[in-house]
Amino acid sequence: MLEILAMAPQGGNGGGIFSTLVMFGLIIFIFYFMILRPQQKRQKERQKMLESLQKGDKIITAGGVHGTIVGLDEKTVLVQIADNVKVKLEKSAVSSISRGTEHVGKTN
Repeated sequence: MLEILAMAPQGGNGGGIFSTLVMFGLIIFIFYFMILRPQQKRQKERQKMLESLQKGDKIITAGGVHGTIVGLDEKTVLVQIADNVKVKLEKSAVSSISRGTEHVGKTN
């Protein structure tokens, strides 16, 4: 029995706890800079895009509908999708905009 006690490590687990805390801190740091920060940046850019909507902008909705903005409210947009066909949409439904004849995301 004395031999087992003599073989037990001396000094405790102080280093193990410290290295575990450092690893958790490193994981949280990586998580923030690889996932949270880019997501926050995309949200700010999207909010800025939605705030800059104006009449005449050609838009594509989240559902894939193409149209031109003919009216704006605080939370909605009136979009003309064909001759004499207008629909009222939430601003959050707009996925991309282009001004004039330039189409964002279109490849020729």
